[in-house]
Amino acid sequence: MFNTRIRVPPTAKPGEIVEIRTMIMHPMDNGFSYTTQGTLIPQNIITEFSCHYLGEEVILVRLEPGISANPYFTFPLRAEATGTVRFRWMDQHGDITTAEEEMVVE
Repeated sequence: MFNTRIRVPPTAKPGEIVEIRTMIMHPMDNGFSYTTQGTLIPQNIITEFSCHYLGEEVILVRLEPGISANPYFTFPLRAEATGTVRFRWMDQHGDITTAEEEMVVE
């Protein structure tokens, strides 16, 4: 499990477009780098990021080895009703890291 940072506005008005920000601390090794001793660093990447709100997937991103370390995403989300915004990152081995934040719509 990797360290994540998420920013979801704690409150929003119905229909308001809010900005969501996420980042996961991950080295994103592409499998083409070497240590100072000449040993190949094995590939280790996040392959998928998704966000769900009110039970629906609002964004799905598939990542490739060329992405930089600590992938950061920002995207708009329309606040419909009070609910949990859930985030999910999956790496190439199928390991999953999750985070969530409640957003109150009033």
